[in-house]
Amino acid sequence: MGKTLTRSDLSEAVYRAVGLSRNESADLVESILQHVSDSIVEGETVKISSFGTFAVRDKGARIGRNPKTGEEVPIEPRRVLVFRPSHILKDKINEAR
Repeated sequence: MGKTLTRSDLSEAVYRAVGLSRNESADLVESILQHVSDSIVEGETVKISSFGTFAVRDKGARIGRNPKTGEEVPIEPRRVLVFRPSHILKDKINEAR
């Protein structure tokens, strides 16, 4: 399994590519992530060209089952985050094999 990409990795990449200071790069990455997450929380769809789309989907209440006991358990309505990768990203993933 591969390495996990972190905020500091993104900040370092911005620092190297753009030439901002490390603090400015970290602030820029943090600002972008905050803007994206705020938009998602508000229910907006976030589309990043050539990457993918983040959206919130409402799921209704339903009856689930505890796999250990078989007991039926009510599952409350909830909002879930879904990500749909772009075709370009899917192609890159498949080329990397």
